[in-house]
Amino acid sequence: MRQCYEKLVRDRIPEIMEREGIRYEIEVLTEELYWEALRKKLVEEAHEVATAGPDELIHELADVHEVLEALQASHGITPDEVDALRKRRREERGGFARKIFLRWTD
Repeated sequence: MRQCYEKLVRDRIPEIMEREGIRYEIEVLTEELYWEALRKKLVEEAHEVATAGPDELIHELADVHEVLEALQASHGITPDEVDALRKRRREERGGFARKIFLRWTD
């Protein structure tokens, strides 16, 4: 029975499916469609993090990191640039260590 996915998958998935005798169809995306697919993949992976149990969390976080690295690379953004901005934003606005949850403002 055919199952439709219509989503970005990891590079070795076709190789794995071939080895398992699974028929499939793929498309190599243009740069613009790739960027769009990466952003959708990031949302998909974020949802998986949100619903992961304690044993699954590290795997889902690793998947988020993989998508983030691909998104950065596809836009020519280096990990050092991201880290520098992250540190600057933490200095200016703080991190999340204090567990502050904003209820309301007037």
